[in-house]
Amino acid sequence: MALAPAMSVFAAQALAADNIKIGFVTTLSGPAGVIGKHMQDAANLALEMLGGKIGNRPAEILFRDDQFKPDVGRQQSEELLKRDKVDFMSGFIWSNVLLASYQPIIQSGTILVDANAGPHEIAGEMCAPNFFSTSWQNDETPEAMGKFMDDQKMSDVYAMAPNYAAGKDMIAGFKRYFHGTIAAEVYTKFGQEDYQVEISQIRAANPKAVFVFYPGGMGIQFVKQYAQSGLREKIPLYSVFTVDETTLPALGDAAAGNYETGVWSADVKNPRNQEFVAAFRKKFGYIPSNYAAQSFDAIYLIDSAVKAVKGDLSNKQGMIAAMDKADFPSVRGPFTYNTNHFPIENFYLFKIVKDADGNYIRKVESTAFTAHKDAYYEECKMK
Repeated sequence: MALAPAMSVFAAQALAADNIKIGFVTTLSGPAGVIGKHMQDAANLALEMLGGKIGNRPAEILFRDDQFKPDVGRQQSEELLKRDKVDFMSGFIWSNVLLASYQPIIQSGTILVDANAGPHEIAGEMCAPNFFSTSWQNDETPEAMGKFMDDQKMSDVYAMAPNYAAGKDMIAGFKRYFHGTIAAEVYTKFGQEDYQVEISQIRAANPKAVFVFYPGGMGIQFVKQYAQSGLREKIPLYSVFTVDETTLPALGDAAAGNYETGVWSADVKNPRNQEFVAAFRKKFGYIPSNYAAQSFDAIYLIDSAVKAVKGDLSNKQGMIAAMDKADFPSVRGPFTYNTNHFPIENFYLFKIVKDADGNYIRKVESTAFTAHKDAYYEECKMK
């Protein structure tokens, strides 16, 4: 009789070994943990809607907290690869974390489906066949804002961002399409919470407009302090990845009327997106963000690859070829992949307004770019 429990344990272990494992690195602690929660909830929802299976095989997602630190993110990635022996890697909010983790993942041969960060190095010289993005290259969203502000004939713009890889990409992207005068280009400490000194400097400079990139808690603090200073009524604020569904609940009226650009919002009109938003709000009770949408897409992209090879994970080339087709129901609508495996997709101008339920949302105002390509794909050696 003693053998029966042992046999059941061995059977369970055998089944677990057959599970497809997706390693998912994101930020799950501290002020930036709200972004990681959106990503985690969306990834779990995607797997649930797929019946708990990837490519018709039982699957699980192993979440790891990078603690907002590149070295921790790399450590967690290496543990997922070596100890947990995951079949795919995904997640990654921050460009500096992704860059720290990128080479160990790529060199292992594991397919990496990045759900947010888009450093220019990976779009260009560091591109790899087993890397795919379900988001964007960093420069592109600020390029869309730069184009909008340039089309409005604006000039004398004060530009600000955190001093890390994505911050520099964001300002570079903005300047690529904005041809007016840049009043100042300021880089602040990554993770900074108090911006009173910088806001005083803006007041002294008296520019015509301010453009910023401050994701997560940085954005909440900057936008609140900017509104409290009284500058918002005098110098309009334009932003990317600063005022979104992760920060709007905390920002409230401080963000009303602000403009953002991006590839996705809950207001993007297509049946797949409406299905996703409704399912997400029903399950979790809050409005999903672009971070959630991109993570949801990442799981479905992986599913499409495993289905294409009929569950044979040893067929890496077959899975890469399937992913390259982007043949899955994306919440952003149909898109294609460029040679560097970053999406060629639309970018929208959003305005922060209240919906019928009194929630602040990013409402689509216009299409800033159609089928936009990043600026670095020609540096990628893949063809």
